[in-house]
Amino acid sequence: MRPSFAAPGTPAIPLHVVEEGALDGWLGAQQPRVANWLRATGFAAALGKLALVPDEVGGIALTVAGFGTEKSRVRGRFHLASVASALPEGTYRLEGLANAQAETEALGWLLSHYAFDRYRAQSPAKARLIAPEGIDAARLEIIAAGECLTRDLVNTPANDMGPDALEAACRKVATDHGASVTVTAGEDLLAQNLPLIHTVGRAAAQAPRLIDMQWGEAGPALTLVGKGVCFDTGGLNLKPGNSMGLMKKDMGGAATVLGLAHMIMALGLNIRLRVLIPAVENAVSADAFRPGDILTARNGATVEVNNTDAEGRLVLADALSLGAEGAPDLMISMATLTGAARVALGPDLAPYYTDEAGLARALESAAARVADPVWRMPFHTPYEAMIEPGIADLDNAPSGGMAGSITAALFLRHFAGGLPFAHFDIYAWQPVAAPARPKGGVGMGARALLAALPEVLGL
Repeated sequence: MRPSFAAPGTPAIPLHVVEEGALDGWLGAQQPRVANWLRATGFAAALGKLALVPDEVGGIALTVAGFGTEKSRVRGRFHLASVASALPEGTYRLEGLANAQAETEALGWLLSHYAFDRYRAQSPAKARLIAPEGIDAARLEIIAAGECLTRDLVNTPANDMGPDALEAACRKVATDHGASVTVTAGEDLLAQNLPLIHTVGRAAAQAPRLIDMQWGEAGPALTLVGKGVCFDTGGLNLKPGNSMGLMKKDMGGAATVLGLAHMIMALGLNIRLRVLIPAVENAVSADAFRPGDILTARNGATVEVNNTDAEGRLVLADALSLGAEGAPDLMISMATLTGAARVALGPDLAPYYTDEAGLARALESAAARVADPVWRMPFHTPYEAMIEPGIADLDNAPSGGMAGSITAALFLRHFAGGLPFAHFDIYAWQPVAAPARPKGGVGMGARALLAALPEVLGL
């Protein structure tokens, strides 16, 4: 399902958005029956509160949504999405919302209609919205569709979202937008010098593969690399059961870059886009790679495997090396890479690493505009010593447990070819339902990147 706005001109019920401090003045401008009803029912315009005002025959004359205070709003986002979920089925039009807030709230309304119903019927919000004047409704619908694609992919369990299915999802996106797809799988990975992808995925029932999608013939070149570990047992360093329960989401990086790719292509941005997804399952069998193995990556670097549960950076290493050979103007990796990132920033913030000051400025400004929070973390070069084991060029899992997200990012930087590069260590999961974000898979950082690209790439 692709969330959409109601057609302009559709008969609609007014939905007045009123801040707490403006409530008395707003009531004073209403008809007495409206003001009296709201006073009698105790409506105080607190954030997320909703009032339905009846007409003379028992229908809904108008609705009022509390917009709280500026202080209360900074504690969350997509505030009207909770109102959308509480409204009766029908079509509504917003009244009284500032233009600066309309785009974010309208997007949140669209996302409130998401439900993952592949295995069980669900009940998303049924209240439809006429797009507020002055916003680009078609753009918001495209962004919502990209986010819903990401959520669907992450939410699908590994028995239906293995490497085969992830490849099929990529091909579907490519077909929708006229992109090309090349897939290198199984033993061909060795022939094409993608050895780390092969090593990590060779123990699984479905063959490991590198999915390469390309679109666009003009403009700056952007390469997106997404971790596509469709399930992660930890390999021979087997995860405990309670740590394995969410590992269907270990392809959240791939899901996020596919959602972002949909946005870029559907909007027709003047970009030469490349999407690289190493799709594997980190399984256990007689052919599984082992702790202590030393592997040689595509770029010639040797890597000592000190933990087979640090497999994501291995598959990304080959994909980044391949991407760097194309010399794009910007390369971005997205991955559910480390638990350390969650300890540092929790589930809601998307940490990212970059040496590009201009990219960081653009990202932080864009993230604030589109309510997609990100936080810059340091490529702290002195920590390079932590990922140098002595017996090989790099260590995939340094001991000690400190700075785990930073050392993982430093590891990946070795394979980015010195090009403009950013790495996102995302969670891709909403642990507790919030407005416009039900519990389950969620995109992180994609909308901020989309909003930053025009400045970063000079579009």
